[in-house]
Order: sequence, then structure tokens, then C-alpha cells
Amino acid sequence: QWVYNILEKKAEADRIVHENPDPSTGFVLVPDLKWNQNQLDDLYLIALVHPRDIKSLRDLTAEHLPLLRNVLQEGKEAIVKRYGVPGSQLRIYLHYQPSYQHLHVHFTALGYDAPGSSVERAHLLADVIDNLAMDSMYYQKRALTFPLRADEPLFKKFQEAGKV
Repeated sequence: QWVYNILEKKAEADRIVHENPDPSTGFVLVPDLKWNQNQLDDLYLIALVHPRDIKSLRDLTAEHLPLLRNVLQEGKEAIVKRYGVPGSQLRIYLHYQPSYQHLHVHFTALGYDAPGSSVERAHLLADVIDNLAMDSMYYQKRALTFPLRADEPLFKKFQEAGKV
């Protein structure tokens, strides 16, 4: 609900850095709550896409390329305009598995070791775009590894199934 409140401007409207209102290729760019916005060393923003039917990386197909390219291009432009940080100094990625089931893209300062920015969980948006351009169903076919904490319910299910 937090995501939908932001998209509908019922919450955090004053924090929006950029918005493209298009219902299929648009998104809202907001500072992540983990970033205090006092320095650029740990810059951290989130792009929340307007389409509500895309839950995670697994849902993406080539039909989403205009949306993903838009997030990449406009997100970088908005960050350089607002904060003076060029795209070459950003890490732009999606998590798999995500912490909430609504597609969102992380924009962090390249030098910042943000939680979940490691290779086991983070998928660079530029790579996602290239993969989908090569194969529309790439993320439905590909095995994706991801870390799990011992206290997560999914980890317990893997244990019960004898997979851990």
C-alpha cells in the first residue's frame, strides 16, 4: 500500500524527484528512506513503476523494454539535474528476490555499498534490458540464484523439502 500511496500522491508527494505519469512507461523517482539526503556519497533513490501488474524481475518480457529504457534514461537525467551526479557514477539495479512485490529500480552512488547491491541479489538494469532484447522470455527461463536469511519463511520451506 505504501507504494500505491506514493504513486497516487497520497503520501510523500513532496519527496518526488521526478515523475513520468504515463500509465505504461512511467514511474516515480523518490529518495529511499535509508538515505538522509545530506551527502551524495550514499545517494539512494527508488524508481516505482506505474504499471501495477509487474511484481518482479520474473514478470519482465520484451514488452516492458520501453518502460525499462525510460526508467534508465529519465532516472539518470533527473539525478544529474537534481544532484549533479552523472549516470556513470550510479549503480542502477533491481533486486531478485525483491523486498516488496511491485517492480522498482534502485539508483545508488557507485561508491556506496548499499544493502543488497551485491551480485547475488542485484541485477543491473542495463543488463536486464540487454537480456530481454535478446530473448523476450529470458527471466521466465533462466535460473536465478539469490541469498536467503535463515529466519525467512522461504528458507524454512527449502529446509523442509530437503533442498538445503
